[in-house]
Amino acid sequence: MIRKITAIITCAGSGTRAGFGYNKLLKDLGGITPFEKCVGVFSRVKKIDRIIITCSKNDLEIFKQKCDGIGAKADFVLGGQTRTESVGNALNLTDDNDVVLIHDGARCFITEEIIENCISSVLEFGTGIVAIPSTDTIAETDGFGKIVKTERKNKYSVQTPQGFIAGNLKKAYSMIKEGEEFTDESGLYAKYIGFPKIVEGSPINKKLTTPEDFTIAENVYVGTGFDLHVFEVGRKLILGGIEIPHDKGLLGHSDADVLTHGIMDAMLSASCLGDIGRHFPDTDPKYKGISSMKLLEEVVKLVNKSGYKLKNVSSVIMAQKPKLAKFVDTIRDNLALALGVEKHCVGITCTTLEGIGTVGREEGIAVQSYCTLIKE
Repeated sequence: MIRKITAIITCAGSGTRAGFGYNKLLKDLGGITPFEKCVGVFSRVKKIDRIIITCSKNDLEIFKQKCDGIGAKADFVLGGQTRTESVGNALNLTDDNDVVLIHDGARCFITEEIIENCISSVLEFGTGIVAIPSTDTIAETDGFGKIVKTERKNKYSVQTPQGFIAGNLKKAYSMIKEGEEFTDESGLYAKYIGFPKIVEGSPINKKLTTPEDFTIAENVYVGTGFDLHVFEVGRKLILGGIEIPHDKGLLGHSDADVLTHGIMDAMLSASCLGDIGRHFPDTDPKYKGISSMKLLEEVVKLVNKSGYKLKNVSSVIMAQKPKLAKFVDTIRDNLALALGVEKHCVGITCTTLEGIGTVGREEGIAVQSYCTLIKE
């Protein structure tokens, strides 16, 4: 059975704890809002067929404008008085066989990899709840400030997205009794349907709630980089520092590693340090044939020296040929080592352009990269 995949992003809250006097998802974070960051990530996940956004009537038009500005297609539904009501309104727009991912719009640092892992879990197990093991001991109280017991073993901090088969989640919603309140869908599902499956989340998938959360978020900088190289016979094809078997390589002054170039430009863009052409000009003979991984090391040093630290990078490789899926894992390993981050912080997807343009005609390979830097 082919299931459509729908992401429901909840944005109808008032965000009173943030204290801005307006929806916290519209707070400026270095030129981009949490709303744009969040919706932008979901819109780049190719497995997702539809995005539904819950929002208040007051925010509807500006959210639509924000979606248009980043080229994201979404349907909107007005939220209710509670999160449960808002999600219920959105669920009414889905088919029972759909996979639905429920996500808090305030978790704007979500990654494509986590979303895709959540989808895979739902397709295999029927559910997928993003969560991380609790690093703190959890105390249970008597309701009057006295600790009854403490525990950390088998305790998790639940995040979003939370994925389900739509019909099963609708059934759970129909069983809610008067006066019952649930802070998320996993608790509701566990009570009325069954025990949902955990998917590994990440500490960076933090929910923006208090003013202090936004102070941290304001130190987050997003960069984008794009590169394209044409094929040439007689050269090796290098992507992410890995040689890929192919009858042609890419043309360039260095080793023409288009993936690494895109990542470098994203990092330089986020830190306002120019681009790779400025730092490693193709008119300088010392860069002739150089490994782009060596240039990446220099970019990492430049970025760190300027007071930034890389949190994650995400790239899409656009290539008609060769097929690259089986090389992605090795490339991620290699890039993570060079970038000084964990492997789960390096996301790579591959796509063709269906025969369209330079890439589609098999004349070259293009890469679009995004990164997140933290100002230390």
